[in-house]
Amino acid sequence: MNNGAMNHRTYLITALALALAPLCAPVFAADQAPPGHGLRELSDTEMSTMRGRYSPPGGTSVAWFGVSMISTWQTATNQLLQSTLTLNMDFRKDQPQISFQPNVTITSVNAPLPPTTTNPTPPTAPSGPSRSVDSSGLANAGGVVQSVQIAGDSNHASNTTRLNVQDGGTPPAPSSPSTTPTTPTAPSNALATISKDGATATASYAGDAASVRLTIQGQGAVEQWIRNGSLGQSVTLSSDNQMVSNQMQIDLIRRAVATNIQLAQNVAQAINLTHGVSGR
Repeated sequence: MNNGAMNHRTYLITALALALAPLCAPVFAADQAPPGHGLRELSDTEMSTMRGRYSPPGGTSVAWFGVSMISTWQTATNQLLQSTLTLNMDFRKDQPQISFQPNVTITSVNAPLPPTTTNPTPPTAPSGPSRSVDSSGLANAGGVVQSVQIAGDSNHASNTTRLNVQDGGTPPAPSSPSTTPTTPTAPSNALATISKDGATATASYAGDAASVRLTIQGQGAVEQWIRNGSLGQSVTLSSDNQMVSNQMQIDLIRRAVATNIQLAQNVAQAINLTHGVSGR
């Protein structure tokens, strides 16, 4: 892989780390021992020179990273939009492997859709007044963002995010053969888009960001993204009787630390603790 692709991989991992830092902190710190006696508070200057326990020297501790996004929108006229994205980054080999699989679909207006318990046929939308929703402020939000803004009646909207973190092991198997990329390395920039009857579905990967987006002219937008310092899901609707959902799953596998390395870390930590007890 060339230097450009390596930089893109680093940017996206950094963006994910910044976005998920508040969410991952309890997970990463769960196995740390409670503080003992004789400890003292460290100044900001001292902390700035320390390396985090889960960022060992010599490279990243991430062995595999995967994210999947699914955005679905069913309108009052039975038009169905869907945008999906699967992005995997495998760092277990000398040469990192990046795969990207987008899929976008849009059905025609008034296309027949079989009703189910999870996907009932919505009623016909009545004509109504002009409405608008402004979600431009979300571009300034950082961390994990979930937003639902609706100016309408009888709508159903949901945002769901799931994070799985494990030490060692193998990546999860794909849910179906269609989600498995045919090429092991994704281009530094990739885009899949389709437009029909005033609706647009897009799935994109730009090295330092990945996103899916659904828009219908005059009715709103549905979006999911991972970008610099932000991971989010957004729903903005300005019409009635719409059914939309955002689903995101992130899987992170950390490299298993050898037993002797972990023992050495524990011994070093114990020695440091004695400094405070002895007053040195």
